[in-house]
Amino acid sequence: MSATAPLRSGSLRRRTIVAVLALVALLLVVLAVVVDVALGARLRGQIEERLRDRAAAAASLVGTVDDAELAERLSYQGLAVRIDGAGGDSVVAGPSPDQLREGPPGPGGAPGPGDRSVPQPTASGGVAVVASEVSGDDELVTLRSTLSDGSTLTLTASAVGVGDTLTQVRWIMAVASVGVLVLAAGAVTVVVRRSLGPLEQVSHVARAIGAGERERRLRPTRPDTEIGRVATALDDMLDDVVGAEQAARDAEARLRAFLSDAAHELRTPVAGIRAAADTLVRADLDGPERDRLAAHVAREATRASRLIDDLLTMARVDRGLELHRVDADLRAVVEAEVRRAPLVHPSLRIRAELPDAAVPARIDIDRIAQVLSNLVENAARATGGRGSVLLSVDLAGDVARVTVDDDGPGVAAVDRERIFERLVRLDGGRGASGGVGLGLPIARGIARAHGGDVRCVPGDSGARFVVTVPLD
Repeated sequence: MSATAPLRSGSLRRRTIVAVLALVALLLVVLAVVVDVALGARLRGQIEERLRDRAAAAASLVGTVDDAELAERLSYQGLAVRIDGAGGDSVVAGPSPDQLREGPPGPGGAPGPGDRSVPQPTASGGVAVVASEVSGDDELVTLRSTLSDGSTLTLTASAVGVGDTLTQVRWIMAVASVGVLVLAAGAVTVVVRRSLGPLEQVSHVARAIGAGERERRLRPTRPDTEIGRVATALDDMLDDVVGAEQAARDAEARLRAFLSDAAHELRTPVAGIRAAADTLVRADLDGPERDRLAAHVAREATRASRLIDDLLTMARVDRGLELHRVDADLRAVVEAEVRRAPLVHPSLRIRAELPDAAVPARIDIDRIAQVLSNLVENAARATGGRGSVLLSVDLAGDVARVTVDDDGPGVAAVDRERIFERLVRLDGGRGASGGVGLGLPIARGIARAHGGDVRCVPGDSGARFVVTVPLD
């Protein structure tokens, strides 16, 4: 037998809150990374775009303004400028790269495109930028442009402001994220507490039922939800448990009644045997009186033996009969019972209606004969041993049916199932010639062990019992 894994009973509320907050924190981290990367790329892109604008404007002035003046004008924008002429001469202006790493010079370091000191392209310029290459690091951005006249223009701008801006944004995102997590923790705690409220109700009802309030149920308003399905399953389980508990109590009551009735039935013949035997031992009797007492002892011993046999058979039925099945013709079993019954009940009129074809079935012949014998005995008692009994065999699909009809008083509709309970007799009598109420339960138990059944159904006159046996 495999052991059942223990239920993980950690706090569902705590795990849910932690999981949600962890997810929110992860999303905030992802958002911060995306904003940092996107904003940094955008700011550096703006610097590169400004350098390209300055390079294009400067190219249009080549030839109209000398290189020194052009470099000086470009340096006003806080740029490090280097112009390498086609003849090999070079002009350098503006701050050095080391100065740019300390921060963009000048007020703001980045005048707008409308600044008057920015060289503007003119229609007369015939030089243009034919190739550009951007390089640099986290603190500098360098644009190297090749002009159509063979000269090279190198512009370097400070990117320190980008890092400062990103640092400020990161601090803002960190503070905002902490605030969002605090608010989310409060909101999630409230929502989870309200969402798990039905579970508290489930545990409360379960404890109440355990305390004895068996009628308590959850009865969810929406059984299609997760909580609704759990509550419905619990209600169904409780119905089954309460039903099983009631069934166990009823079974215990029936067992006690059965033992009481069996003891009463057995005590009667035993008491008769004891009294007659005591008389035979103590009294000096001869002739007819002694024979009468001896016959009484034999009769009561037979009755007690029959009761014990029935009790043992009933116990075997409850435990599960061991059947010795063989291939047999059901008609032969019925014919044998028709021949046997007159030997026991000479005044009983019994006949059979059998089909022409064989009715093959794999049965325990002795047990099926016992079923038919019990039914015939029941009919004989109901008719006082002088009635008429008809046994008929027919086929119904994949089962064979043996019907036992008598012309006795019949069985009321309300008693047709009750008579199959143990020690139940409709007349309530306990005479020596009457049954003890085990014949019909034994007959049904044997038939069901074969996969069939015994039922009491309405008849034309008297009682009608139908035995069903699966065909081979």
